[in-house]
Parts: sequence; structure tokens; C-alpha cells
Amino acid sequence: MGAIIVQAVGLFLIIVLAYFLKQIGFLHKADGSSLSIIIMNVTLPAVIIINLANLDIEGNLLLFVLIGFFWSILQIFISYFITKNKTKTEQQFFIYCATGFNIGNFTLPFVQGFLPLGLPLLSMFDTGNSIMLAGGTKVLGDRLTGQDTGVTFKDVLRQLFSSIPFTCYIVMLALRLLSLDLSAAFLTILEPVANANVFLSMFMIGLYLELRLPPQDRNTVFQLLTLRYVMGMAFVGLFYLLPMEPLAKMILCLLCVTPVPLFGVVNSVIAGVKEESVGVCVKFIEVE
Repeated sequence: MGAIIVQAVGLFLIIVLAYFLKQIGFLHKADGSSLSIIIMNVTLPAVIIINLANLDIEGNLLLFVLIGFFWSILQIFISYFITKNKTKTEQQFFIYCATGFNIGNFTLPFVQGFLPLGLPLLSMFDTGNSIMLAGGTKVLGDRLTGQDTGVTFKDVLRQLFSSIPFTCYIVMLALRLLSLDLSAAFLTILEPVANANVFLSMFMIGLYLELRLPPQDRNTVFQLLTLRYVMGMAFVGLFYLLPMEPLAKMILCLLCVTPVPLFGVVNSVIAGVKEESVGVCVKFIEVE
């Protein structure tokens, strides 16, 4: 337990360092965009490849793909029914930002730092989660709120496979199902790249951290965050009661309190929500 606490404090201090350097003008929020490109196209794919390279795909791992997919759908329906009396824009805001899981730049580096045995479960979950983030949530959310955006299944597929991390998930999953191994030399080269993901991700969070919120939007933001984390706590209670392996239970409980992913930001702004309000809900953004 002591080692976990030290690890968590270390990650928090990286965030504080980046925020401090931004506040004194040594770095700027825009620098986080450069880091996010490196993370999502270089270090995160390296983490995915390393973690799945020697994985034996079993039934419980494939189950996590389905959990990631259907959990997001359940969140969407809950958010929709709770906000039926709000405006269409507010409904979309809740559907986009009260659902989905910020895994690539929050949960994964955190677990990578103190619970590496949970990375295969988290990777499988993120495969299902990515399907919704990259198009599924917007398609279902727009249908529920009566928005005809003309998004097709082909558009969703194109969005999914334009994501390097998602493509890595699919390729590695196929390789493991076929029992095909990657070169040991290749994995050795990738290892230091994957190790850099934790520091870069936490540092990016500090650069993106913002604490401003327009007074007129405080009530809506408070309601959204309350919904997101009340749902999360309810799922924590459910997972706690279910008979499952301790490692799987810990990963699922951690997922219950993950922040809002980037696609929630992008879709909310497109729907007409103020950027400042979305930014406070997210605190930082993730590029998928």
C-alpha cells in the first residue's frame, strides 16, 4: 500500500510541476497539444504493443471488450432520461460528457505506474470504449436527441481506424488470437518509448489544467459532474458486490471515476456548449 501511495504522489507532483511551469510562463497550454500528438501517436501505441505482445487471449479478457462497449451505451441512456426536461444542447452536453472513459492519458498511465498486471484488462476494455468514443456515442446521442447528422456506419469505421491506438488494439488482438509473436528485438526497442508514456501523460495533464468557469454555467456543470460521478459510485458499489477476481474488480472500480475524454469536449463544443464550461468538466483533454 505504501508503494502505491508513493507512486500516486509522484504522479500528482508531475502534474503540479507542469501546472507551475505554465503559470510562470515557462511553458504554455499550447505545448500540451504537441505532447498529446506524441503520446497518442508514439508512446501510447508503444504501451499497447508491449502490453499485448505476449498476452494469452482468454474469455475474461474478451469480456472486457464487451463491458467497455455496453457500459458506455448504458451511461448514454441514463444521461438521456435524466435530462429529458433540459434543452437539446444541454442534453447533448450531458450525453457527451457524462459518458465514456478517459483511458489513454489518465487511467492507463496511472495503472501503468502502480498496477501493471491490470494493463491487459484495461487495454481490452479500451477497445470497446474506443468504438463508442470514436463515433458510437455521437450517433446514438444524436438519434436520442432528434439530431439528424447523417453519420453513417462507414463514417464511424473511418473514424475508428484513423486512431493509431485503436488500430494497434485491433492488430495486436488479431496477432494474439492467431498466436503470432513479435520480434523480441522490436519489443526491446519499444520498451523505453512505452515507459515514457506515464511522465508525458501526467505532464500534459498539468499543462491542460484550467480552473476557470463562467458563473452562469456553474449549475449545469455541477449537475453534469454530479451525474457522472454518482453513476460512477453506483457502479463501484455494484462491482464490489459482484463475485470476480480482485484485479478485475480494482480495474473496473478505477474506471468508474475516470475523467471525461476528448471526444466529449469536441462533440459538446460542436453542439454549442461554451468551451470554458466543457474545459472545467474535463480539467484536461485526451486525444484519441
